[in-house]
Amino acid sequence: MAHNTIKSGYSRLVDRLNRYPEGAHPSELLFKILKMLFREKEAALVSLLPIKPFTAKKASRVWQMDLASAQKVLNELAGRAILVDLDQNGESVYTLPPPMAGFFEFSLMRVRDDIDQKVLSELFYQYLNVEEDFIRDLFTRGETHLGRTFVHEPVLSNENALHVLDYERATKVIKGASHRAIGMCYCRHKMHHMDRACDAPMEICMTFNTTASSLIKHGFARRVDVAEGLDILQLAYEHSLVQFGENVKEEVNFICNCCGCCCEAMIAARRFAIFNPIHTTNFIPEINKKNCIGCGKCVITCPVEAMTLVSPNDPDKPKKKQSRLNEDLCLGCGLCVRACMNDNIRLKSRPMRVITPLNTTHRAVVMAIERGNLQNLIFDNQVLWSHRALAGVLGVILKLPPLKQALASQQVKSRYLEALINHLQY
Repeated sequence: MAHNTIKSGYSRLVDRLNRYPEGAHPSELLFKILKMLFREKEAALVSLLPIKPFTAKKASRVWQMDLASAQKVLNELAGRAILVDLDQNGESVYTLPPPMAGFFEFSLMRVRDDIDQKVLSELFYQYLNVEEDFIRDLFTRGETHLGRTFVHEPVLSNENALHVLDYERATKVIKGASHRAIGMCYCRHKMHHMDRACDAPMEICMTFNTTASSLIKHGFARRVDVAEGLDILQLAYEHSLVQFGENVKEEVNFICNCCGCCCEAMIAARRFAIFNPIHTTNFIPEINKKNCIGCGKCVITCPVEAMTLVSPNDPDKPKKKQSRLNEDLCLGCGLCVRACMNDNIRLKSRPMRVITPLNTTHRAVVMAIERGNLQNLIFDNQVLWSHRALAGVLGVILKLPPLKQALASQQVKSRYLEALINHLQY
């Protein structure tokens, strides 16, 4: 009987996680991970929480629990970085982040002894890197994805700089954030326990704004000022790490500094390249083939294997090699420009600009439409039967042919809606 109770609680938690656009692919490995991160009762309680931010009063009503007891549970979960808590007008407001980017990463953003991080890392590795259904769903469903690439700013020419907007610069995110924090790189920490980590810096994961505030409060990340944030970004530049951040224009909550060998985003970009799992920058490298000597440094540096060495078919130089770019794979990060010692690679603007959602709300709505679960965002209190019924009706509408869903998606991406969302936040 106890076994059935535990499984029922965790099953409901999985259902709750899959109400958000990112979701979590159900599997035995996922249940093992959740059982390490959540106690039995916590899983059942969290499964009832709304998607939108909520207060302790809201949680107490949903849980049918007195306010003091609900507050204690919420504080315990926030203290383990399961929930993100923030202050709004003197009142704590909570939200359950998705597994990624969210509480999966937070569980390995510092060394802790309340869970076996080696066992957890092994489970993460099997779930994300071997079983891969979760990663495939996360990075390939729909056209709008969780993350985007930031351009490698040191290689921007004066002409390029004229076309780079503030939200495309990691430096501007650092300077404009209300809070800045540095934590341990989840991906490299996980690979460390698997004896697969590279020698790139570990303390280099950046979080900002409300997420940073919560992680700082509970000791999962370290507060930094603008100057130190920029220094850490420079360290990432020096180690040829790609800046992969939240796919929004405003209030960016994270920027990861990614290597090609350890980091989930770069691995997904290679594994599922045909689905374009990461939004690119608005630039693409251009190789001066006439002067390329085929040294291969750009090939070694590229984190997604978009660069290769090929023969130029020169009969006078049969052994000569030169670089070739696969534009379908390229992130436009610009690391290859830095790697080229002979200045034979430059960045040029892509013919069409990449669409970036305005903020987290905008991105969530677009992703929900594309993935067919917009009803979960609109009818968010699924504890009530009437809301479940309405969600079911809307769910039928969202199962219409893909063309009609695509039209709805384009409407959500309009400038009109961007302006509207500015006034109608969750």
